[in-house]
Amino acid sequence: QVQLVESGGGLVQAGGSLRLSCGASGSIFSINAMGWYRQAPGKQRELVAGITNGGSTNYADSVKGRFTISRDNAKNTVYLQMNSLKPEDTAVYYCSATVRDYDYNEYDYWGQGTQVTVSS
Repeated sequence: QVQLVESGGGLVQAGGSLRLSCGASGSIFSINAMGWYRQAPGKQRELVAGITNGGSTNYADSVKGRFTISRDNAKNTVYLQMNSLKPEDTAVYYCSATVRDYDYNEYDYWGQGTQVTVSS
């Protein structure tokens, strides 16, 4: 079993910054892709940013140039630096990871979510 634990959410004024962290622990042989998703009230969950184990990244158009995803493979941790935050960034942010266990099976895991609220 694998657990993902997020931290770093909170309340910030528009234009401010937050940094989210998500650490993975448990039966981990390796981690392939990691990513951040968000879900605002009444909306579907959407991909914010993703990163492969080789460091290739992709971003939603709405956050390009403002958010940066990174990871520390030694710590099994993924980060999301969020700058120039806007009220429309308000959502619950979830991290995800595709984990290979010691039997070489791959599973997708999700964190519990962390609230980000941007006030205008």
